Amino acid sequence: MRPLTEEETSLVFAKLASFIGDNVSMLIDRNDGDYCFRNHKERVYYCSENLMRQAACISREPLLSFGTCLGKFTKTKKFHLQITALDYLAPYAKFKVWLKPNAEQQFLYGNNILKSGIARMTDGTPTHAGIVVYSMTDVPLGFGVSAKGTADSKRADPTALVVLHQCDLGEYLRNESHLN
Repeated sequence: MRPLTEEETSLVFAKLASFIGDNVSMLIDRNDGDYCFRNHKERVYYCSENLMRQAACISREPLLSFGTCLGKFTKTKKFHLQITALDYLAPYAKFKVWLKPNAEQQFLYGNNILKSGIARMTDGTPTHAGIVVYSMTDVPLGFGVSAKGTADSKRADPTALVVLHQCDLGEYLRNESHLN
């Protein structure tokens, strides 16, 4: 377990900023204590500093995880968010999409979202922006990247891709052995 390097910090904050914008500072400056990001076995964990100090007492090999795993670094040093980050992205999301009930199941199976499955979309969503996907009952289902902005999606045909799938709650079942 170690602090993130400058390069790693910029990659993590850039990815988080694509989903929550300037609200990244709200993840660090919290009222309930000091929180930090740590790298352990190429995974980025978000935890309180108290928990981090307690985890530092355990050697590297037996320590499996601590805090919440936000994502991991690939071998090419790119940062990928995991579904475990959804609880921290959803409250601060800049751009949101609400799905119709029949499109929820398709999204949870790992498919992209078509225009016909969208019930509502945040106004002013640009292309290639990070989007948090909600059900009609305001339950966060996952996140993705907008393939079309709000203006483009209004003019698009019903079979056009609007949101490209990145992660969803169904990953807990599909990839449970890889999410640690």
